Amino acid sequence: MNMNFIPAWDRGVLKPLEKLEVHKRGLRHKAVSVFLISHNDVLLQKRASMKYHTPGLWANTCCTHPLWSEDPKECAHRRLKEELGIEVPELVYKNKIDYKADVGNGLIENETVDVFIGSVKEKDKLEMLLNHNEVAKVKWISFEKLKEDISLSPSKFTPWLKIYVQDHFDQIIN
Repeated sequence: MNMNFIPAWDRGVLKPLEKLEVHKRGLRHKAVSVFLISHNDVLLQKRASMKYHTPGLWANTCCTHPLWSEDPKECAHRRLKEELGIEVPELVYKNKIDYKADVGNGLIENETVDVFIGSVKEKDKLEMLLNHNEVAKVKWISFEKLKEDISLSPSKFTPWLKIYVQDHFDQIIN
């Protein structure tokens, strides 16, 4: 199956549909989000400038769409490797979150997201190889500083990260 096709609901039926069409039509679709945590810090990625929506904005560690029939946890591991060049031995499923957000240029994210947490004991020793088609850069930030930064400069963050932090923070980190 072409990697540009994602699982989306069209007229109540789950189908593999082209990703850009799904976002243009605002169809509900499957997604995966990962938060890598080290003590009280979370790893954020700044989306590459050539992304077709929300370029240059800060997002959680990894956010993506699974391939048709792909297990969400396998998708999370795959995309951590493809985007950041890292392998985390254990990802823990935390929750399923539904949200809908305008991501600009007439595109809508309307997602049912499986959220995973990965624990990193020594963040300074985590070796990464960024895929610059996906990720411009990364940074570790404390949860408190992240909340403060979103409050002070919301336009620097993706809509979904703001939703996760504002509405689902306790479900994700606890």
